[in-house]
Amino acid sequence: MSLMKTLGRVAAGVILAKGIGAAMQQHQQGRPGQVTRNRSQGGLLGELFGNNSRPGAGGGLNDMLGQVLGGGRPGTGTRYGGPQSSGASGGLGGLLDGLTTRARSGSSGGGGLGDLLGQLGGGSKTRSAGSGGGLGDILGGLLGGAAAGGMAGNLARKDSQPTNDASFGELFNDAVVKQGEPEVAPTPEQNAVAGLMLRAMIQAAKSDGTIDEAEKQRLLGKLGDDLDDEERQFIRDQMAAPVDPEALARDVPQGLESQVYLMSLLAIDLDHEDEVRYLGRLAQALKLDRPAVQEIHDQVGIAAPQA
Repeated sequence: MSLMKTLGRVAAGVILAKGIGAAMQQHQQGRPGQVTRNRSQGGLLGELFGNNSRPGAGGGLNDMLGQVLGGGRPGTGTRYGGPQSSGASGGLGGLLDGLTTRARSGSSGGGGLGDLLGQLGGGSKTRSAGSGGGLGDILGGLLGGAAAGGMAGNLARKDSQPTNDASFGELFNDAVVKQGEPEVAPTPEQNAVAGLMLRAMIQAAKSDGTIDEAEKQRLLGKLGDDLDDEERQFIRDQMAAPVDPEALARDVPQGLESQVYLMSLLAIDLDHEDEVRYLGRLAQALKLDRPAVQEIHDQVGIAAPQA
């Protein structure tokens, strides 16, 4: 499967688990060694939880993932906006595209990783960097040292196409709604960024010092048997990698810092001091100031830890 499909499935599983956990622990008090859960009422998760708890709402959290996380029910609306699109209009993909568009507006661009933002956000897309060494270097960095070299290129190019007119967020939302490959195949660059987001989520899930069976199920339970040997090795490498937010931040291209923080935030519950410290270190390493961090927390619907 493409890394975009893998990311869509992992994110759907994480959000579903968060919703179930929030419903079960809504009135639970903090235990020794943990911080009290303090969720915002708005944002993406607030929309999901609020709709689910509304009298007469049909279906459970799982039925609503496509509507809220994916920005619309399957078969409704326009899935892709084409070359003049401003990006995904809702769901988590909309948040990601919005952050990318904002980063592009403040970027000088000009080739290399600068062009990467143009391929991920809305609007006319630039041509893929091709199969040369430049792209290989980019993919190796995004997918991490353990996946560098030939494997990085193979993973990024799997189920991809050289160019498309879809934004990263549009592809992500479609993968979530369909629980499968998006209708339009991602570019290698879009796949590589999906792999970077997977790295961020797995790192965050381990930030309390371990990744137990429940966390593994939350991250990987929706992957099924579709993974091939290279994909399984990539996941194993990320599971085994040491928790190092500074190393992760060094591999994040300029303009993707907020997106990496957002996906990291989704992967944890902030119910342990180690997780709070990890997010603080990650924000500092990504050079995100407090207003930027607060905005991401507000958009997702999770209260930011107090400084």
